[in-house]
Amino acid sequence: MLTTTRPSARRPFRAVRVAAALATVPLLLVGCSSNDKNTTPTKAADAITVEDQWIKAAESGMSAAFGDLNNSGTTSVTVVSATSPASERVELHEVVAAADGTKKMQPKKGGFVIPAHGTVALRPGGDHIMFMGLKAALRTGSETPVTLTFDDGTTTTFTARVRDFPGNQENYAPEGDHIGGGTPQTPTHGG
Repeated sequence: MLTTTRPSARRPFRAVRVAAALATVPLLLVGCSSNDKNTTPTKAADAITVEDQWIKAAESGMSAAFGDLNNSGTTSVTVVSATSPASERVELHEVVAAADGTKKMQPKKGGFVIPAHGTVALRPGGDHIMFMGLKAALRTGSETPVTLTFDDGTTTTFTARVRDFPGNQENYAPEGDHIGGGTPQTPTHGG
C-alpha cells in the first residue's frame, strides 16, 4: 500500500525549514564579517597621548615644554610642529654634543618620531618643545595649552602646568648657562 502525504501536512514542515534557513543568514553574514579594527587607518591625533607635561617657568625670552608622548597606535607617528598662544614661535628641538664638547640646541630635523606602541620622552638636556619670544611671563602654577601637529595633518592640544626647574641650571637662552650636569657649558642655539 502506497501512502501519500497531503499537501497541508507538508506545509508546516516546509515553513519550519524556511524559517530555520532565514535565521541562519544573519549568522553567516556575521561570521563572514571582520572584527578587525585596523581596517581603517587611525588618525595620529587619536593614537597620541601626552603625560607628565610641564613647562619651565620664565620671565621672558625663551622656555621649553617637556613630557612623555605616548603612541597607542600600530604605526609610528611624527610630530612635525607645535604652537602655543604663550609664544611667538615654537620649535621642536634636540640637544646634541658639538665638536668642541659643548652642548648645542637645534631644531630636530624630521620632528619627533613616536614609534608604534612607544614613547618619546621630552626632557631637559634632550628633545623638547622650545618656546621662543614669550608673549608674557610663564609663572609657576599657571597653565598653557600646546598644540602638536602630526605628519598626517591632524592635531592634538594638551595643557601643561608651568613649574620652576633649577636642575641642570638650564635657561634655554642662546647664550646662557649650561645644559647637563657638571661643568658649565654655553648652549648655542642653531637655526
